[in-house]
Amino acid sequence: MEVRLAGPDRHVHSWASDIDDQTMAQAARTARLPVVAGRVALMPDAHLGLGATVGSVVPTEGAIIPACVGVDIGCGMAGVRTDLDSADLPDDLGPLLSRIEQVVPAGVGQAHTHTARQAAEWLSSNEPRTDLDPKRARKASLQLGTLGSGNHFVELCLDEDETVWLMLHSGSRGIGNQLAQSHISTAKTVSKRMEIGLEDPDLAYLLEGTPEFEHYVTDLLWAQDYAAQNRDLMVDAVLRELFVAVGKGRERERINCHHNYSTREVHEGRELWITRKGAIRAGAGELGIIPGSMGAASYIVEGLGSPDSFESCSHGAGRRLSRTKARKLLSEESLTEVMGDRVWLADRAGKLVDEHPEAYKDIDQVMADQADLVTIRTRLTQILNYKGC
Repeated sequence: MEVRLAGPDRHVHSWASDIDDQTMAQAARTARLPVVAGRVALMPDAHLGLGATVGSVVPTEGAIIPACVGVDIGCGMAGVRTDLDSADLPDDLGPLLSRIEQVVPAGVGQAHTHTARQAAEWLSSNEPRTDLDPKRARKASLQLGTLGSGNHFVELCLDEDETVWLMLHSGSRGIGNQLAQSHISTAKTVSKRMEIGLEDPDLAYLLEGTPEFEHYVTDLLWAQDYAAQNRDLMVDAVLRELFVAVGKGRERERINCHHNYSTREVHEGRELWITRKGAIRAGAGELGIIPGSMGAASYIVEGLGSPDSFESCSHGAGRRLSRTKARKLLSEESLTEVMGDRVWLADRAGKLVDEHPEAYKDIDQVMADQADLVTIRTRLTQILNYKGC
């Protein structure tokens, strides 16, 4: 369901049936930038973000807007279909949740040494353009294989055939954030020096061919690779614990996709930088993961390659309430009720209220809104949820 806007916002194309005026105005500001190529595409989960709209696809020519990529560079999803079914699982998943918490540390700044060898090997052959001081280099190494906080999670799910899936949401952790913040600051400085008039300073961009642009792109691509490696290490760790708990098991299929990133692509005959801020690539036949909230369904999808959306779709349900509003309006008692018989960190419900399902849009409406962008391959229902808090 695409809505093409006329008038001053004619360069914003939206698939969202549930969207507020502030979000639309923010997307319009982005679309008016001289480096934006044609239009901004808003996905059905779109909501207000810092500078640029979460759930937007921003095509630029000869430039990148660092704040459009965001501060969690390479954040995304990983999913694994196993050869297990629900009958193989232990009756009590509580001990497995505890084991996952041990091998995948979560929370702000959390680190561990379980993946020290793999992290050292990866970092020795993959270095960012920015020289990392010893403290930051060590932190980058220790955080490979960790979840983070907020809406990052690990879940066990069942599909329609009762097949067991593992799903995971995370990004480039502290090092990605630090690199992003540094380059966003640089873009603002460059914009002031060049006297580029901006409606929002967070929309500062870097022009291709400049040293600042080349430096950012090198770090950007590195952080995206770091995020993908981070997810793979966690998936491997959780699968080992799952298969030990069950006594058997094999991986059948793995999907690993970014939803905060930028990459070169050709659209409408032009080579562009496509920045997906809270959106995934949905090229024809490509598989992706669209999670709902921690109490709702999630979906494995296959892209339809829509040129109107720059071959993109939503990255999830999208927030309906800010974290502050969610904590004011929702309760841990209602969160506990919504989570039902799922295995989760129920003893920490008070710290997870801002992740309450009612703080998010209806994932099934989001899926209906983008029926022309993706087809649903598999519907997943979570039975275990581990979230950073």
